[in-house]
Amino acid sequence: MRTQSKYFNTAFLLVAALSLVGTSCKKNTYALPVAPDKLQDEAIKRTLGPNIVGQNIEFAYAMAIKPSKGKLVNCTAVASIAGAPGTYMENRSFYTAQTGADVGVTVGSPSVTSGTTTTVTYNHDTSAATLRYYYVIPEAARGKTVSIKFTATSSDGESISTTMGPYTIAVMDMKLNMAVSNNNLMYISIADSAVYNAADAVAHAASIDLVYLYRNLTTSAFNHALVAPAADPQYLPGVTLPAGVNRSAKMLKVFNLQDHNLAANEQFGGTFIDDIDFQKLDLTGDPNFALNLKLDAGVWVETADGKYRAYIFINSVNTAGTAVISMKRYALK
Repeated sequence: MRTQSKYFNTAFLLVAALSLVGTSCKKNTYALPVAPDKLQDEAIKRTLGPNIVGQNIEFAYAMAIKPSKGKLVNCTAVASIAGAPGTYMENRSFYTAQTGADVGVTVGSPSVTSGTTTTVTYNHDTSAATLRYYYVIPEAARGKTVSIKFTATSSDGESISTTMGPYTIAVMDMKLNMAVSNNNLMYISIADSAVYNAADAVAHAASIDLVYLYRNLTTSAFNHALVAPAADPQYLPGVTLPAGVNRSAKMLKVFNLQDHNLAANEQFGGTFIDDIDFQKLDLTGDPNFALNLKLDAGVWVETADGKYRAYIFINSVNTAGTAVISMKRYALK
């Protein structure tokens, strides 16, 4: 009860004070916040979705010190696992213009990466900056976690650090924008993340999981399709399979699952297929064909040998009998 009375008394006093302000001719004075004397920093992760080998994780690292105290000397990012080639830090500080565009101002020399450490040395008289760091995920990090330690140093000898992570790196991988075509590039290998023509399919027969074909039939809605070589021949009309191409697969056709990574389209932001989706996938009893595929449709696939699960997204189709597909693939064994 004392706490409640305290709140009521405080509210009463606040209302009374506001009433006095409202009837007074005096104006409230506003004091600008006083900047801290010490070197300050803050970091954010800019990229969303799963962290996939070969892709970037982007960070923004902000640091500042009062000009009267000193200037920025350098900035480092140290990764717990060395990034792949292409890992770097911008030597430009970014701000957002009134138009919403990012504007970069050069504040240092180009970054230097040695092992796990990336460094930008300031060569301009700078007391505040926000630098972008791009960590390219290496194969060595697959299925592991990665942390990034950012450190800023100022001319008065101060340094400050912020550690981001750990971030889980996905087991799955990804292949974008593979062209498939009727009677040509029509043999798809999940294991190889590749598409072959008939001649090349013979050399890779043991890894061919799917056949792409297009049939404009009046008797059924066949159109664009993905069919396992071992499917009933009625689902492979007019197809003569190359020697040794005979594997089966389990498939589930879905709509309204536009993965942002595979679609590469901002209108599909927010939906990401991750490792856990493959781990929980159950295709028991599903067929070995998927017919009448349309733009933005998708197909879950599990290979006959149980080594891979995949999600194949239809990026584009046309009635000339061609399509573009993208794929996320998860290794089970």
